Amino acid sequence: MGVVSGNPCEKVILPKIHDTEKQIYTSNDIQRILVLLETEPLQLRVFFTLMIYSGFRRGEMLGLEWKDVDFENNIISIRRTSNYLKQIGTYTDTTKTKRSQRTLKFPEQIMEILKLYKEEQDNQALQCGDKWIDNDRLFVKWNGEAMYNGIPYSWFRRFCERNNIPFHGIHSFRHTFASLLVNQGVDIVTVSGALGHSVVSTTSNIYCHTDRRLHLGAAAFLYDKSFFKHTVFT
Repeated sequence: MGVVSGNPCEKVILPKIHDTEKQIYTSNDIQRILVLLETEPLQLRVFFTLMIYSGFRRGEMLGLEWKDVDFENNIISIRRTSNYLKQIGTYTDTTKTKRSQRTLKFPEQIMEILKLYKEEQDNQALQCGDKWIDNDRLFVKWNGEAMYNGIPYSWFRRFCERNNIPFHGIHSFRHTFASLLVNQGVDIVTVSGALGHSVVSTTSNIYCHTDRRLHLGAAAFLYDKSFFKHTVFT
């Protein structure tokens, strides 16, 4: 703009940025987590089982409404997010990008556990009576009010501490989901679409880890019905 004659930052030497490998859960970690979730409250069991098998973002999970769940065709659609700001509290927003609005098909076993959860939530609404806030959300507080975004994170941290599991945050499930699929041989465009990325390079550059602990067949358990029966739906 010609306000100053020279750039005061011209001779500044920027330090090199050293990228660190994102810590993610391996297939063995995931299998153990799913087994341990069997004895946890159904709401949290559903939340983390669905997150593991979908790669959905936390805000997308909390923004899910029952009208987004198609039990007849076994599909779940992402249409909105639920976020939190200190100034305004919990609020509903659009998805991160247009491509983040997507529909994924799930195994029958996932839908069955969702049906159990829907029945439990309906019973809770009856018990609350006129105190129940009906907003159609899947994940809510005791009175139907939208769940606070920090609840899944803090609960999973305590879960990991109780069970001597390394805590990598809940966004790591998204990284694991992508990495397992890529190592299984699923093409990068399909994985990118499942994650809701606007460009494929985001998937390949950030989410596709080459951790030596993830062998080529590591993602097979995601779609193995016998695995479901043994660990999640017994």
